[in-house]
Amino acid sequence: MASYDVIFIGGGPAGYVGAIRAAQLGMSVAVVEREGLGGTCVLWGCIPAKALLESASIAEKVKKGAEFGVTAGDVKLDYGVAMKRSRSVSNQNSKGVEFLFKKNKITWIKGTGRITAKNTVTVKAADGKEEKHDAKKAICICTGSRVKGLPQAGLELNKTTIISSDEALTLETAPKTMAIIGAGAVGCEFADVFAAFGTQVTIVEVAKQLLPLEDDDVGVELARAFKKRGITLLTSGKIGDVKAGKNSVKFSVDVAGKKQEVEVEKVLVAAGRAANVEDIGIKELGVAMTDRGFIKINERMETSVKGIFAIGDVAGPPMLAHKGEREGIVFAEYLAGQPHVHNVNYGNIPNATYCHPEVASVGMTERELKEKKIPYKIGKFPFSANGRARTSGETDGFVKIISDPQYGEILGAHIIGAHATEIIHELAVARENEFTVEEVELAIHAHPTLSEAIAEATLDTLGKMINF
Repeated sequence: MASYDVIFIGGGPAGYVGAIRAAQLGMSVAVVEREGLGGTCVLWGCIPAKALLESASIAEKVKKGAEFGVTAGDVKLDYGVAMKRSRSVSNQNSKGVEFLFKKNKITWIKGTGRITAKNTVTVKAADGKEEKHDAKKAICICTGSRVKGLPQAGLELNKTTIISSDEALTLETAPKTMAIIGAGAVGCEFADVFAAFGTQVTIVEVAKQLLPLEDDDVGVELARAFKKRGITLLTSGKIGDVKAGKNSVKFSVDVAGKKQEVEVEKVLVAAGRAANVEDIGIKELGVAMTDRGFIKINERMETSVKGIFAIGDVAGPPMLAHKGEREGIVFAEYLAGQPHVHNVNYGNIPNATYCHPEVASVGMTERELKEKKIPYKIGKFPFSANGRARTSGETDGFVKIISDPQYGEILGAHIIGAHATEIIHELAVARENEFTVEEVELAIHAHPTLSEAIAEATLDTLGKMINF
């Protein structure tokens, strides 16, 4: 039996970042991981999907090349090549995490971990052999989440015609037709990718808009952009009569009482994820769970059982890599007895969707403010009036800033447009430090940049907008 100060079960963003911070703080650390390091994010989510989206972006830009005075020859779209590149990028990132483990003297225990006592993790290797390891200070559960089908709607994953994002990332060719069930971040990103590679895409979403968790104005703008690209949108849609064949799937969609038939080569189910909490020993220990199947934690990432902690997707939404990373840091710093630990600010975690146009937000939506009857003021600026957006030909979208009318506190910020996922962080920093809209505007923004749209949106709330 090997002994460590802390053992992390899971090597995804939450686990590996927490492990590195714990090692930096002088603890002996082990991480149990059966696949490559980096977890779903690096291997089957964030990284490979964004690599495909970059390929999609290039494909779309090449189509518009003549407008910029650049005329290409015959353009061949090959999803298989893009897929292989995405897998290569993913593997590079995973190897990068391995390097960081070696640098920080973190032990990678390859296998599947299970808590068999309050301070003991039993690891089963691929060959079936088991060995026990002791955690002197803590065990941290960071087993992540997995894709799930919609069996209640007749859409059980079969990995051939009814697939998840996992299978979509390894397809050799883009199908001629595809239905994507769910218009959250994953659904919209894959709609973007496959549409760029020539697939006729139909999105089915039970809510009334794309990206239901985002601001309503953003959903409307994204729908306009997707329709312009020929993507069919069936929002407020209810699926029924599913018939999965060998080479296609047929189903009906009821939209406002009108039923229409859909037949596609593949259905990609992108309607949520389930936490990986089975067979890790928490039931036997009596670890408290939420009604939605997540592990309950406090601000120190502690579970209801002393010495057992949880971070990342298993600890509940938002199920985002950067949220898990921050939880890993907070956990490690509390465990090390750091005097001043900055708790996770769950109200200031940026959302990012990497379709084109990109979508990013932080804070509350206008819909949420209305429901809570909180007074607010809106400042808005379109990218069509931004010089940098015009030069790149990416004029779709806007910046929308919602603020308190009395003091100028930034209550929420919503961006749809080119590089939205990069420029949102100015407003995340502003909210974290309680800057007002006026203080954001007072910072001089370089010209010409997309970030000027943020300054203009703040000016709009003050009644001083210049360029629109």
